[in-house]
Amino acid sequence: MDWIKARTVILPPLPRSLLQITEPESYENTTDYDYGIDFGNSGPCNYTSVQEAMGLQTFQAVFKPVLYSLIFLLGLAANSLMIAVLLKHWHILRITEIYLLHLALADLMLLSTFPFYVVENVTGWVFGGFLCKVVGLMKNLNICCGSLLLGCIGFDRYLAIVHAIPSMQRRRPRTVHLTCIVLWLVCLGLSIPNAVFLSVNVTKDESRLSCNYHNYGIDAHNWVLTTRVLDHVCFFLPLAVMSYCYTAVVITLCNSQKSQAKQMAIRLALLVTLVFCICWLPYNITSVIKSMVDLQVLQNETCEDVVLLEAALEVTQGLGFTHTCLNPFLYAFVGVRFRNELIQLLCQLGCSRICLPFMRPQGHSRPSISDGATSTSAIFT
Repeated sequence: MDWIKARTVILPPLPRSLLQITEPESYENTTDYDYGIDFGNSGPCNYTSVQEAMGLQTFQAVFKPVLYSLIFLLGLAANSLMIAVLLKHWHILRITEIYLLHLALADLMLLSTFPFYVVENVTGWVFGGFLCKVVGLMKNLNICCGSLLLGCIGFDRYLAIVHAIPSMQRRRPRTVHLTCIVLWLVCLGLSIPNAVFLSVNVTKDESRLSCNYHNYGIDAHNWVLTTRVLDHVCFFLPLAVMSYCYTAVVITLCNSQKSQAKQMAIRLALLVTLVFCICWLPYNITSVIKSMVDLQVLQNETCEDVVLLEAALEVTQGLGFTHTCLNPFLYAFVGVRFRNELIQLLCQLGCSRICLPFMRPQGHSRPSISDGATSTSAIFT
């Protein structure tokens, strides 16, 4: 026995993350179902990949706060001015202006969630469980509703220009308000599960709190995949509607008497569709790849592939969020009447010396955002 004791070697405890590699992979042992990397399960990312994980965390801690802060400031100013101008004449809002008002509200509500995510990436989630659920619900609600409203604007322009006379009875403010209310309710119903599955918990390295899909095991995992599918529907469906409607608008305008205003309208229609596609298509493609990896249709060969995919999701989603800043410029600020009202508002705030030189006559041949039922010379009239 003394010989055995003399030969006994006391091994130091294995690192926790290395012990987790030997655990069977199951949803019950996984605590994070969003876009985080699970270094505890078997796969290309394990205990030896700490450097890659730290690189991704550093990227997120620097990239997201800077980009989201810029988007928040620019989008807040642009959408607030747009709402202020529209509400000056809220009792006589025209068809497209009603959609623009709801779109600006959706973008503004989405932007209001950005400060929470900026703080989370710097210090972790410090706002409690209730705000975790509310912020997650608002984010998904307004992303979905904003995209569908863009499709509605395209369809309204299609009716106003391609079917101007037959659509006059259907294009009423009351109908548009009801349509917007239905859209909000549908998107709210699709977003409510986020309030159920989202919760606050410690991250895998136990260094900070995070607001994520921590609870309910496989059900939360399935909801994450379902959310991605809904994101794809909210992108590709409005994109298809906008592509068809604006193509028909362009063809109609090309076949009519040519003028500078119509050429501007055609360029604007193409620009609206192109910007929407450029902003959100990269994220949707990356999200599809992420879903295929989660479903094991595709596999990442190395941990570097996993880190690159996560970084690509962050970058492309940030690119998509920049669309909230561009909407006011695309749909409203290019209009002469709208721009003049905006300048008058800024003059009332004390910016008359800077703003007055930019005012143009109302009759200038630039597209505006007034109702297009009476004139087909501009796409956003």
